[in-house]
Amino acid sequence: MFFRLSEEHLAVQEAAREFAQKELKPGVIERDTHMTFPTEQVRRMGELGFLGMMVDPEYGGGGMDTLSYVLAMEELSKVDNSASVIMSVNNSLVCWGIDTFGTTAQKEKYLPKLASGEWIGSFCLSEPEAGSDATSQRTTAEEMADHYLLNGTKNWITNGGSSSVHLVIAQTNPEKKHHGINAFIVEASSDGVVVGAKEDKLGIRSSDTHSIMYNDVKVPKENRIGDDGFGFTFAMKTLSGGRIGIAAQALGIAGGAYELALAYAQQREAFGKPISKHQAIAFKLAQMATDIEAAKLMVYRAAWLKDQNMDYSQASAMAKLYASEVAMKHTVEAVQIHGGYGFVKEYHVERLMRDAKITQIYEGTSEVQQIVISRGILSGEPYLEVK
Repeated sequence: MFFRLSEEHLAVQEAAREFAQKELKPGVIERDTHMTFPTEQVRRMGELGFLGMMVDPEYGGGGMDTLSYVLAMEELSKVDNSASVIMSVNNSLVCWGIDTFGTTAQKEKYLPKLASGEWIGSFCLSEPEAGSDATSQRTTAEEMADHYLLNGTKNWITNGGSSSVHLVIAQTNPEKKHHGINAFIVEASSDGVVVGAKEDKLGIRSSDTHSIMYNDVKVPKENRIGDDGFGFTFAMKTLSGGRIGIAAQALGIAGGAYELALAYAQQREAFGKPISKHQAIAFKLAQMATDIEAAKLMVYRAAWLKDQNMDYSQASAMAKLYASEVAMKHTVEAVQIHGGYGFVKEYHVERLMRDAKITQIYEGTSEVQQIVISRGILSGEPYLEVK
């Protein structure tokens, strides 16, 4: 097995780290405190190619592999997870969904603007009564002569207030249950689209999370993705890849907290020597480094499987489950290592701790990941090429 990153991967990693440290870190505490959307930073992400990394170059994207995307997500997430979740949704849910399953006309119309950051996308699946149970869609899309009539409410939508394009999952034929669900590209400027108030969240506070209401919104038939009834499969396939991005985010959070804790422990003194020289702290750092390395191998492997066109659903679920647990556990440890300083905003670790929690919830809770993993191991099926 070959564990060394290529020169191209190292270049992506370095570019992402430089952007995160020089352009995301300044002002990140203020943006978090005041829930300020990182407009200028997102614009720069588009200019640098971080918003359409895996999009086919024919449609204005970078044409990069999943591992490159993971490396960039990891570096940005060490610093600003509001920015990295914007990047994650735009890349692995919206752009990937359209690029993989959309028609040529859909790709030509939407991907260049999404990949450049001129437009930002949102993925609209969760509802007030359909979170983990994605089969219970109450949003409806009634088929008319030349369009669908969309009605319903979506909850917890990342980029909800700033996105120009929504991928909306809706029920077209309730009698067919999840086989009657479809996915639609909906432009936010359409009549009948109403964006609710911005949620006041524990973490990722400067990303904009909203409820979105659709009131008799006319969606052209050419904006349906895939064949009739493909919507649920589309959502599950897209989320499976999206979990790799969130696993990378969790990995970055843990890595960022570790780097801060290590630096602090080496310069903070107690009882006449740096606290890193005390076994109680040294062992905490050792466990952090070990768990992060294990999570890194799981996340990178899931990305590699996806790039090899192999079945990555179980691997992505495992990576997200474990990396999010590592992020939550070791951001708490980072606060502990900082002592009283860890409890104030200036030292960044309390924000990373707050940000870590959401990685155990969105794009499938930890409990949902356990369902995916258990079904995979009980089926006894090996990793297969995607047909």
